Amino acid sequence: MIQGTGSNVGKSVLVAGLARAFTRQGLSVQPFKPQNMSNNAAVTADGGEIGRAQALQAWGAKVPTSVHMNPVLLKPESDSGSQIIVQGKRFGSVRGAEFGKQKSRLLQYVMQSFSEVERKADLVLVEGAGSPAEINLRAGDIANMGFAEAADIPVVLCGDIDRGGVIASLVGTHAVLEAAEVARIKAFLINKFRGDPSLFESGVTAIEEKTGWNCNGVVPWFAQIMDLPAEDALDLSMNADRGKLKVAVPVISRIANFDDLDPLRMEEDVSLEFILPGEVLPADADVVLLPGTKSTVGDLAFLRAQGWDIDLYGHVRRGGQVLGICGGYQMLGKTISDPDGVEGDVATVEGLGLLDVHTILTAQKETTQKSGVHIPSGQRVSGYEIHVGQTSGADCARPFVDLGEHVDGAISQDGLIAGCYLHGIFGSDTFRTAFLNGFGAASQLGYEHRVEQALDALAEHLEDHLNLDELLDIARSRVL
Repeated sequence: MIQGTGSNVGKSVLVAGLARAFTRQGLSVQPFKPQNMSNNAAVTADGGEIGRAQALQAWGAKVPTSVHMNPVLLKPESDSGSQIIVQGKRFGSVRGAEFGKQKSRLLQYVMQSFSEVERKADLVLVEGAGSPAEINLRAGDIANMGFAEAADIPVVLCGDIDRGGVIASLVGTHAVLEAAEVARIKAFLINKFRGDPSLFESGVTAIEEKTGWNCNGVVPWFAQIMDLPAEDALDLSMNADRGKLKVAVPVISRIANFDDLDPLRMEEDVSLEFILPGEVLPADADVVLLPGTKSTVGDLAFLRAQGWDIDLYGHVRRGGQVLGICGGYQMLGKTISDPDGVEGDVATVEGLGLLDVHTILTAQKETTQKSGVHIPSGQRVSGYEIHVGQTSGADCARPFVDLGEHVDGAISQDGLIAGCYLHGIFGSDTFRTAFLNGFGAASQLGYEHRVEQALDALAEHLEDHLNLDELLDIARSRVL
């Protein structure tokens, strides 16, 4: 199990890279994360949802995704509450203070899922969440040491030197853990090092002396990290003022499934700009893309509070195009109704009115992988649906994609406004090429090939800087 001294220290990327490295050695590898918190979800081959990071790790391991790889997924709906996904399906919603009471119930599902992935693999790589040093959350823990103890697995602790204070974070973690938990940690590693690693040799020695743990390696900063899907909205980056096509994306408060944007971010001919709260949508944007959201009604109010609705209407008057995906598609319609209080209050609110469609939110969630044809271009697309609600109206007579068993989405009469429920469409190279060509821009990217190259490069990077044989010996110690 890879645990970290804090959030965003690189655990997810390390597990993805190690999964590819050990798979290259001929081992059957499965990733596992008992508890995750993210609105960036993936739809699995078995029809549920897991954290997007676990989908990338499965990609690294070259195995199909499964709901058992991330049995508990928390999807924030507000500052104090989250939806709980258990083994791929909606389990309920809780406020933060109530989640602690749920954890003992959830452990049984976590252990059941761990057994499922374990029986498929020579090696299971488990990712922790946050930090085991958060001892105020230790009671009933299923994310870090609580799970490691229940499953009786060894731990390697990761520290992030890029943010500073790595010696204190590792030694401090040692200081606050119980003796049995300290003993469970068999080694530590340093991640995201910039510069000459020899300059940190005395730091490594200090950590080893103060903790008794062995250093498995010091991992330099991985330059191709931007070629891997972003796990967290905080990781969003842009390639502003770079290409012929300018795409503006307002960063709404509950932005979800934002890896939709990764292929555009990688294109040389695309200038992708993330517009932060308080900023203005650029007047020279060719396309405004409204992304998915965990709270359509709430984020529609957030969008209006920034004045982005006014900017958007101006963009449309100037002949600019708008594309909405999932929640962004719902916002573009005339009304959004929530008769069952799926997102909170029972209400009907006015949408942006740019598409002649109406959405009714329902408790039933669609979570399926899909493929079909983008109707205007005739190009193949593939992706996934992960949404609540049904959308209908006059503009649905001009659907965006044909998915075989049904059509999806809507296009305005003038063709400038469009929306659909299908996530991941820009990952389809032929569709993305046609989309860019429509603006006089060219595509020079094979998206899946680029990610494959990055995963192989990451594996080689870790092979060069970590002791993989020692990691396997640590993993084997559980079953000897």
